[in-house]
Amino acid sequence: MPLEAGTVVRSAAGHDSGSWFVVLSAEKGFVRLADGKTRPLEKPKRKSEKHIRKTNTRLDLSSINTNKKLREALREFRGNEGGNQLV
Repeated sequence: MPLEAGTVVRSAAGHDSGSWFVVLSAEKGFVRLADGKTRPLEKPKRKSEKHIRKTNTRLDLSSINTNKKLREALREFRGNEGGNQLV
């Protein structure tokens, strides 16, 4: 199942392993990710789909137009490591 924009994911490989991100776009096995801090909306990270783990949560990107709002939306994932089910 392809990833959709707004899906919350967790990095499973690389130096950012364990970090939470939101998918901004997806194309041919790669996604563009942002977290509002190390990877702002203006400069998303390109990462292979096989190096991330999808969750069942989607965020409404139309309401997230600043990095601060993105950080606030992801805060619950950072503080609650076992609370959200990974797919």
